[in-house]
Amino acid sequence: MNIPPYLPPLGLSNGLAMTLYAALKASRDWEKTITVPEPTYQPQTFSGAGNVPLFGIIAMPEQPKGTIVGTYGITGNLDDQWFLRLLGRKAFAQGYAVVLFDWRAHGKTAELSPTLTSDGLYEGEDFVRIAAKAKAMGCPAPFWFTGFSLGGQLALWAIQAAQTVADWGIDLGLTASEIGGGAVICPSLDSARSLTYLINHPGGRQLEQAITRQLKKLAQRIYELHPDAIDPDALARVKSIWTFDQELVIGRLGFSSVEAYYAASSPLPLLPELQKKTLILYAADDPMFDPTIVPDLEAACADNPAIDLVVTPHGGHVGYISSKAGQAQAHDLDPWWAWNRVLTWIDHGGG
Repeated sequence: MNIPPYLPPLGLSNGLAMTLYAALKASRDWEKTITVPEPTYQPQTFSGAGNVPLFGIIAMPEQPKGTIVGTYGITGNLDDQWFLRLLGRKAFAQGYAVVLFDWRAHGKTAELSPTLTSDGLYEGEDFVRIAAKAKAMGCPAPFWFTGFSLGGQLALWAIQAAQTVADWGIDLGLTASEIGGGAVICPSLDSARSLTYLINHPGGRQLEQAITRQLKKLAQRIYELHPDAIDPDALARVKSIWTFDQELVIGRLGFSSVEAYYAASSPLPLLPELQKKTLILYAADDPMFDPTIVPDLEAACADNPAIDLVVTPHGGHVGYISSKAGQAQAHDLDPWWAWNRVLTWIDHGGG
């Protein structure tokens, strides 16, 4: 598929500027940029890997042409993740059934279970099991998995899990052929490298600490809901993303170190193995990730015909707000370049 280039507005060609603009300004004004309404969602509890309950919402148009399953990044919940809700509106308006969910330890899922995150090790299977339940409710194949930032990492693991569903999910009533593939925006690919880069990059330390505060709120909420599941002393020792994983996550998953956990959960090594259609949109100026990942990403995808990799010079971290010239060139009705590319790619059957 011919993907039009991304053209940022004047003043937003810097990755950090785009990232901050999206987080601070576009997050407040996004509803003014589109005309399609919010679908009427129905709440649903799904059962993920290990029977962990997962809260989601589902909307089905008349005669849907496929189903999109998606989640968001490292923090937040379905009520405040506007970029995901934007996808829901656009996808529903274009005839897709939509399933959005709070992933492990987030939002209403945290109310249902104290199970903490695994950064894809179990969330990949969660996606597939959600798709199976959605199918049983009437959502049609093909199923497409999507996410952005850390949610993009989870979706990449979901694509990998979909390839082997016959081995572990024979009881699901869902075949690998019913899962079309996935599309991700600015996915986390190498956790250790990017976290090291982030805390040593100008301005990055502030971003890292902002995320850490949100993670501590997430864990504090789980402690309040499930006081036996969180050690308050361990929570008090959390001072960074790294120590969050060290104190609260790796022991439950059986890892001896954060380094080992990140090596196991980072999806960059998965990419050559993906066999289902996969679209990766990645901005070279993303301030959240080590720029040395870009050549490794290109090398990992180079010999895999299943992957459509689009590395853009600009875009920031989950920004990709298009200029008027960019909208005109791409024939887009709104400035959401990345979601427009994702939906067009899915419309073409993943290519």
